[in-house]
Amino acid sequence: MSFLCAIRLKLRVTTLEPESPIRPVVLYAIAATLILTWGLAYPMVSVAVRDVSPIWLVASRTSIAAVLLVSYAKLRGRNFPSLLDKRWLWYGLMGMTGIVMPFFLFAKAQITVDSGICAIIGSAMPIFTIILAHFFANEAMSWRKFIGFMIGFAGVIVLFLPNNMSLELISDWRAQLLAVFAALLYAITTILAKRAPDTPPSVAAAMMVLCAAIVSTLIAVASGVPPELPSMMSITMLIGLGVGSTAYANILYLYVVRKTGPSTLARINYFPAIVSVAAGVWFLKEDFTWKIVIAFAVIVIGMLISRSDKKPLASQAL
Repeated sequence: MSFLCAIRLKLRVTTLEPESPIRPVVLYAIAATLILTWGLAYPMVSVAVRDVSPIWLVASRTSIAAVLLVSYAKLRGRNFPSLLDKRWLWYGLMGMTGIVMPFFLFAKAQITVDSGICAIIGSAMPIFTIILAHFFANEAMSWRKFIGFMIGFAGVIVLFLPNNMSLELISDWRAQLLAVFAALLYAITTILAKRAPDTPPSVAAAMMVLCAAIVSTLIAVASGVPPELPSMMSITMLIGLGVGSTAYANILYLYVVRKTGPSTLARINYFPAIVSVAAGVWFLKEDFTWKIVIAFAVIVIGMLISRSDKKPLASQAL
């Protein structure tokens, strides 16, 4: 779900010709696909980083996704701005804060941290957005939002405590802190998206991923080319991440937004983390503890409390 929070914010109110309605069965199928695709991304990263360095993982998945998203935008009949257009600077920066850096930090963290825990930390992104929006996006901090932030942040802190919930830090707290920084970067990208020049979301997504692919590939090459290819399992995970969670899921998301508006899929935001935890426990034999349940529940409660009552935005041409 990485950069979709930023793309969602580019869906400004626009008058459009009516779209043909999407059938409920199709909508449910797409929602289920998105939940599975986003939810399985974290376990797939945990498998890939076993023999692929974090930066090469980022470069691989973004390069695959860039080809698909640029092709999708062109098929939609969208034109990209000239290279001198300031939008390249905006979406290039957002590609760094919303893709390259958080993808790298999550991959680095998941060398030692379970995928389910990283997924739960990532789901706390809206909690950090509350504070940043108050200072940088002219969104007043109400008591409701502040209380929601405090409760949600307490859920994140729970993940840093031992399973017996004693007031001590877990041994790999530094790695989990990388995941917290990644979630914070997602929140920063959300704020940047509010200030970025208006651009059709399909073009914005392609620009972000393309810039991220170029930068991450240059950094990966500079860090050294791997002496040998990774295992077939890791290659499969890289292809799945690039095609699935980084490209295909984004295209599906944009399709539903074009048909129904951005609020329709907001209700599924909490489910990918559940899929991540379940997949990590089932396939990767990760630990399942009450601490995970408590932390996720507290984070969700915090987000529900802080949720604003704004009317949903109408969709923009994608």
